Amino acid sequence: MKKVWKLKNLDCANCAAKMEDGIRKINGVNSATVSFMTQRLTIECSEEKLETIIAEAEQVIRKIEPDCSILK
Repeated sequence: MKKVWKLKNLDCANCAAKMEDGIRKINGVNSATVSFMTQRLTIECSEEKLETIIAEAEQVIRKIEPDCSILK
């Protein structure tokens, strides 16, 4: 399952790359992309683990850029 979310307050392309790497390491994530230009997060994963993965992805994002959040 592929899902796309809008990101709020993503200020740095380098931070987006770090977030992408961190989110890809989450158990159950098949692929992840963070686009600084479009301010979007795309995750491909199994639907059963989606809620857990999003919670973990938010932690990764906040660790790298504390003001950034996923708009649900």
